[in-house]
Amino acid sequence: MQPRIRVGVVDDHPLYRDGVVFALESEPDIEVVGEGKSAQDALQIAQDHAPDVILLDMNMPGGGINAVAKIAQRCPATKTLMLTVVDDEDEVRSALRKGAKGYLLKGTGSSELVNAIRSIHQGQNYVSPSFAAQLIMARGVGESTSSGSQRRFPELSDREEQILMLILQGLSNRVIGDELGLTEKTVKGYVTSVMDKLQVRNRVEAAMLASDRISGKR
Repeated sequence: MQPRIRVGVVDDHPLYRDGVVFALESEPDIEVVGEGKSAQDALQIAQDHAPDVILLDMNMPGGGINAVAKIAQRCPATKTLMLTVVDDEDEVRSALRKGAKGYLLKGTGSSELVNAIRSIHQGQNYVSPSFAAQLIMARGVGESTSSGSQRRFPELSDREEQILMLILQGLSNRVIGDELGLTEKTVKGYVTSVMDKLQVRNRVEAAMLASDRISGKR
């Protein structure tokens, strides 16, 4: 039997925190090992309980981004997943730079939260496709791209650029595969190649870079 994923939950709203804990404890492969309400609590949980993944409220006392940075420095084996009610691009960039491995809106359902925890535990970054789409739409870049966009990614193959444009729309690997007639595994390989060539760490950074180039900011 595989060991359960050890998770910490830190949020200063008790009702929300209790709901998250209840949802996670119903999963057979997840164990909640600590709860808290502040950045100080988050660091203490990381140091005392060494969770595999710790969920952090962006706006908790002491600051979620501060907690991410300290945990990354002092407890690098613990991966951080940010939860927020606001889709603020600057906060996303800052959290990812400080070491966050995932980013979800608090309106996310329990199934997606569990999926994010499992993905991060397996070494992947996770930002929900719907969140990525909201960020890109907020920047004024919709599903269509400029006619000159094909020349903005010379480092990518035609197929890789095609997949990048679908990432820009916030589509998951499975949906991209359905669109292009590819298996989800094949799409995942292309996505990894795209991120390597663009020198980004996750889908949101890739989408932000793409939207910057299309809008002429880079």
